[in-house]
Amino acid sequence: MIRAKRLDTGRAVEWAGETHGVWVDAHDPSADDLAALRAAFPLNRLALEDALERGHWSRAEQYPEHEFVTLRSFVHPDAPDDFTERVSVFVFRDAVLTISSAGTRALDAVWTLAGREAVNTPHEVTYELLDHTADTFFALADGLESRLDALEERVFLNARENPVAAVFTLKHLLAHARRLASDAREATALLARHAECTPQDLVRYRDAQDSFTRAAGRLDGLRDFLTSLLDLHLNLQSQRMNEVMRTLTAVSVVFLPLTFLAGVWGMNFQHMPELAWPYGYALAWASFLLIGGLLALYFKRRGWW
Repeated sequence: MIRAKRLDTGRAVEWAGETHGVWVDAHDPSADDLAALRAAFPLNRLALEDALERGHWSRAEQYPEHEFVTLRSFVHPDAPDDFTERVSVFVFRDAVLTISSAGTRALDAVWTLAGREAVNTPHEVTYELLDHTADTFFALADGLESRLDALEERVFLNARENPVAAVFTLKHLLAHARRLASDAREATALLARHAECTPQDLVRYRDAQDSFTRAAGRLDGLRDFLTSLLDLHLNLQSQRMNEVMRTLTAVSVVFLPLTFLAGVWGMNFQHMPELAWPYGYALAWASFLLIGGLLALYFKRRGWW
């Protein structure tokens, strides 16, 4: 599918090979669509191959025919998962061409803005695409931050739950997002370095680069928080284990003197006066209860169980 808009008015038009003052957007172009695009625009072969390649990472390049930048971001940044999407932008002197498989969130948002006062040149369209793509990483960070807060609460409230699997799943997602944001930042920096545009457009590109930098920094902070949360879980588990061992030790100490007395009275010597005493059995039980009770009371006051 191919659609087009005039940049000066923002009015959608039926594209018929016009290459001046228009924004042409192609979704999953067929062979005929590609032939029409190549006939209308002087597309560099290497750039077109990158735009059509599945799974290509974000990058930018200055070709003799045009500037080129491709951006990859997440499909569902509000509910983060591993699914990504990509848009490739061909920036000409008086036109802009975008190619994607099924559109992107940033592309759909900027399409409605085209033709307004600040979105009516190819470089302004490119900047808006960069800026809205950076916004998706901030939305991703917001969603991940909420999930991390919930995970932290689970670690504190449910002592028996093991959050390690959830932590490593989020760390994998954060590493993936961090790599995408960094690639987009490098692509924006390269575009700003080599693009033939006005000083105002260069300022816009630097602003978009800064947005990707801040998004990457925020994702780094969330990854560090996950590492701290994992360390906290391990420390809590160690503390709980120490408490269990302290309780077991206290119980063992209570029974240690009782075991000693039982061992003494269980020796098979012929002359042990208390064994023949009528109240010897009661004395043994009284000794057991008194010693055990005093030790238990002492440990309870010390908070050892």
